[in-house]
Amino acid sequence: QVQLVESGGGLVQAGGSLRLSCAPSGSISGVGAMGWHRQAPGKQRELVAAITDTSSTNYAESVKGRFTISRDNAKNTAYLQMNSLKPEDTAVYYCYAIVRGYIYRGQGTQVTVSS
Repeated sequence: QVQLVESGGGLVQAGGSLRLSCAPSGSISGVGAMGWHRQAPGKQRELVAAITDTSSTNYAESVKGRFTISRDNAKNTAYLQMNSLKPEDTAVYYCYAIVRGYIYRGQGTQVTVSS
């Protein structure tokens, strides 16, 4: 069983920045794509950003130009740099990783952007 550990959420004012990180709790191999979903109260979960093991990236239209996803393959760690945050970015952010064909999710981290 793979456990993903997330960190970096918090409270920030509009226009500010946060950096999320996501890594497995132990040493594992075979980590493929990684990324984040988010879910705001009363809304469906949506994909925010994804990165393949060869570092191809994909972003939701709403975050393009503001968020940047990256990864360190040696550490199996993914990062989500979030700049120019808006109140509508407020949500619980869940990282995921595909490991040898199975998808694993983190526990979620709260991001709150005040206006």
